[in-house]
Formats: sequence, C-alpha cells, structure tokens
Amino acid sequence: MSSTFLYGANVHANGIRQHYLRYGGSDEQRAQRDAVIIIPGITSPAITWGFVGERFGQHFDTYVLDVRGRGLSEASDALDYSLEAQAADVAMFAQALDLRRYALVGHSMGGRIAARVARTGPPGLTRVVLVDPPVSGPGRRSYPSKLPWYIDSIREARSGMGIEAMRAYCPTWTDAQLRLRAEWLHTCDERAVVASFEGFHTDDFHQDLRHVAVPTMLMVAGRGDVIQANDVEEIRTLLPTVELSRVPNAGHMIPWDDEKGFYAALDDFLGSHI
Repeated sequence: MSSTFLYGANVHANGIRQHYLRYGGSDEQRAQRDAVIIIPGITSPAITWGFVGERFGQHFDTYVLDVRGRGLSEASDALDYSLEAQAADVAMFAQALDLRRYALVGHSMGGRIAARVARTGPPGLTRVVLVDPPVSGPGRRSYPSKLPWYIDSIREARSGMGIEAMRAYCPTWTDAQLRLRAEWLHTCDERAVVASFEGFHTDDFHQDLRHVAVPTMLMVAGRGDVIQANDVEEIRTLLPTVELSRVPNAGHMIPWDDEKGFYAALDDFLGSHI
C-alpha cells in the first residue's frame, strides 16, 4: 500500500512556529469528511504518531502536530508552555490553515489540550476524541507516571541513546518503536515537559468538560492506570453525551500497544471506519 504522507511543514500561528506532518490530503472521499488534527502527548513528537497519520490519511485530511516545545515546533526559555497557550495554538493552527471543519484526536496531554480547545468553542470544530487523558488535577490523585521518568530519559536522549537504553524506559515496545523514540526524544524541551507535567496537577480538566458542546468520545485503556471506573462515571456526569470506548488489551500508549484495537474503538465516530 502506498504511503499517504504528503509533507512536513511549518506555519506561523498564535505567534509561534508550529510544525506539522500532513497525510492524505483533501481530495477524493476525504473532501467530504472533516479534517483531523492529532495532538500527541507530553513527550511524543509528531513523527512518533506517523504510523497513525498514515492510516488516518487513507480516510481523512490529517495533520499531526508538534506541540510547542516538542519536535520541530518552536521552543525557548521565554515561551509560555501553559495549557491555555497550547490550546490557543491548536485553534489558531486550524485557522491559519483555513480548516473549515475539523475534529481533534488528542492523546494523554493532547486530550487535555483538546478539551480546553473544545471549551472555547472555536469555529469549525466538529468533534473531539480524548484518548486516555490524565484526570489528575487540584485536590485529585496524582498522575501515575512520575516526572523523573520523563526528565531522565530526555537527558539520556540528548546525550545520544540507542534502543537498548530506551528499552529500560519502555520495556514492552518493539525495536522499531524504541528506535524512533530514541531518535526524537531529545527534541522535547525539558522546560515544556516540566510545565505540562505540573499542569496535570494544577489545571482543572473536569471543569473544561462541563463546557464541551461538540460530540466527544472518551477512549480508555483497558490495561492502563490513568483512568479508573469511578473517573469514567464522573466524566459521564459532567458530560452526559460522552461516547465511551475501551481498548481492553492496551495500556496508556494505546496505538503502540494495540493499533488495531485503537482503530476499532474509534468505530465511525470521525465519519468513517478506519
């Protein structure tokens, strides 16, 4: 099967350089469907979601973002790495590329960004998929991963690391997955990661959910420890229209653990079976 990858590019939006990868394009049946913006997690540059972009590109005009401070997007010690800034990036990215109708698929940190975008109700946003987003926040239990796990691996990657060194951090991943993460992890700015991790505990994700007005799917990892049964019930109370899907055989990194299960869990929520 031929690749759906079109190109990588930069756009100036929300006052910064935002880098993205584009898959599929807006021709053929894709022209009849909403575009999709994929927002990765806390230490996942866009390229690490390329395998998902390839598959999405068969059905949708797909854009995989480098969140500020990751990959090839802008990073500096003067940059605002708050959730508010990250959400504004996404809305302004869609506007800069003149995406008239688009859906958001956000994983982990990206899910929290997507929820904050949806809360603001930008024109053109049609639906949201929250893929195992952290439910930590003020007065709530901590996010299960610890900050040193991220920082130690980033520092090793900055010095140069291979797949065996990376395996110590991600023991269940394939060699190909480890190789790609080892290659790109050094592009995650430590300041951005610290700010986002702290935001997991200070930003109120649940308040954002109260104000989401577009169709929303919550995808839960069956073998993960980020979202528990009582969290699902609370989210259903806050957002009664939420559509719940589960990937029983996946941990938090759902597409890495069970790629087929990830696509199956989406069903036709985005406008096409994937």
